[in-house]
Amino acid sequence: MAKDSHRTNHQIRVREVRLVGENVENGVFSRDEALRMAENLDLDLVEISPNAKPPVCKIIDYSKFKYEQKKREKELKAKASKTVVKEIRFGPNTDQHDLDFKTKHAVKFLNEGNKVKAYVHFHGRTIIYKDRGRELLQRFSEKIQEHGKIEGQMRIEGRRMIMFISPNQPKK
Repeated sequence: MAKDSHRTNHQIRVREVRLVGENVENGVFSRDEALRMAENLDLDLVEISPNAKPPVCKIIDYSKFKYEQKKREKELKAKASKTVVKEIRFGPNTDQHDLDFKTKHAVKFLNEGNKVKAYVHFHGRTIIYKDRGRELLQRFSEKIQEHGKIEGQMRIEGRRMIMFISPNQPKK
C-alpha cells in the first residue's frame, strides 16, 4: 500500500503550525490547539506545506481531500496530449494512383492530429533507385503541404528513406 503524501493529525511533529482554510481562524497556533480545533469540527488537521516556517496546515476531511486530488491528477493526465505516429509505406515503384490514395490517408491522419512517418522501403536490388524514392517523397510532401509541415530532412536508415510530417496547428 502506498504511503500517504501528507502528514495528518498526530503525525505532525512540530510545535507550531500556520492554519489556513474555511470555517477556521487563520493564523499561527500550537499543534495541540490546532488538533483540538480539528476534533471539534470532526475533521482532520492536514499538513499542506511542510517546508514553510511554520508548516502550513488545513482543517479538512482528509479522505475527501485525497479523492479530489486523485480526480484532479486524472483530469490533468486525460488532458495531456498523446502523440501518435502513423506510418505510410511506399515502394520505389509506387505509381500515381497509389500515391494519391495514400496521400488521402495521410491527410486524414494529420487532420486527426497525428504525426505521419512516410517512408520508401527498398527491397533487394531496388536500393539503386534512391532517386525515385526521393522524388516520390518530394511529390508526397508537396501534396500534403497544406495539412502538415515536414520535420527535418529526408534521411536514409538502412533500406528505408524516411520523412516525418507533423500536423499544422489548428487555426483559432
